[in-house]
Amino acid sequence: MKKMKKKWIVIPSLLLLTAVAAAATIPIWGPFWDERRPGPKLVVDSAMRREAIDALVAKLNDHYVFPDKARQIGAVLRQREHEGKYDGLTDGRQLAIRLTNDLRGIAHDQHMMVAFSRSPIRLGDAGEPPTSKAEWNGRASFLQRLVVPVMAGRRVEKVDHLTPNIGYLKLSGFPPAFLVTGKFAAAMNDLADTEGLIVDLRDNGGGAPESVALLVSYFVDGRTRLNDIWDRDTGLTTQQWTQDKLDGKRYGGKKPVLILAGPGTMSAGEDFTYTMQAMKRATVIGQPTWGGAHPTRPHRLNAHFLALIPGRRSINPITGTNWEGSGVIPDIAARPDDALALAKDLLQRRLDTAAPLAAAGH
Repeated sequence: MKKMKKKWIVIPSLLLLTAVAAAATIPIWGPFWDERRPGPKLVVDSAMRREAIDALVAKLNDHYVFPDKARQIGAVLRQREHEGKYDGLTDGRQLAIRLTNDLRGIAHDQHMMVAFSRSPIRLGDAGEPPTSKAEWNGRASFLQRLVVPVMAGRRVEKVDHLTPNIGYLKLSGFPPAFLVTGKFAAAMNDLADTEGLIVDLRDNGGGAPESVALLVSYFVDGRTRLNDIWDRDTGLTTQQWTQDKLDGKRYGGKKPVLILAGPGTMSAGEDFTYTMQAMKRATVIGQPTWGGAHPTRPHRLNAHFLALIPGRRSINPITGTNWEGSGVIPDIAARPDDALALAKDLLQRRLDTAAPLAAAGH
């Protein structure tokens, strides 16, 4: 089997939330860092706007995971352009928001969006993510300015013992494995002596699939196939497996695990939740998750616009599908504020009676 190339799932919650309606917000890569710097505001003229839309339609047709849907999106964008729906938008951020809303309104794909930068976007900004700490620290680009400060902070938030035998692990994201391997190992070493574990992903913004596979590896006893990822650009399907060698103590495949999830559980956070649930390795408590399952890549549209286009599809080998659109459906419904107390009570009763948890993994 070919070694799987590292993939990139954009972290939705590290993208600033921009109001687009009275009661709705969307995550959007915008020029927020640029706008805080001194300098004249960039006015988007008709030529720049047309160039961005032309490139967006072309990139969708070339790369979007569902070709038929890409053609449908392109037709709608062309129609709205013909009707003059974008003519009055001379602010790049507002145009990016409008295009993002239009894309999502048609495709209902949470990972799809358009970004704007007042500073020119280099050709190298649209590509694969860094794969080492040196590359991560040394790459000064539009993507780095927007992603690195927050993504590097998406981490192991809390490791605790709620009782002598119940562990608690809270994660705000899944940064690239080279940033989080040691932190995962330290956390799992601290939790190895517990008899049951609660993993809190209620505010997990997502991240990298290889980091999901790394963490899942701690909860199995042997090599396990986790996900297949089909890539439209290559037509190839790569398999994602657990790791045989870990830096921390393996928790194993027997001790009970509960996952707290909800609308703030996004992307790679959903990947971990869905995978553990499908394997019947964890019981999920909370509310349906965000609903974004398609790994995405950045594509430069012109000097100031960039699109995030999902070109790959996650396929769980157990369910044959993924959580796109629907989110991960909990085994046990609970309000977010009540989920932790409920999980702790259920887990303690499970440990006291040695009875299986209700609805574990459906």
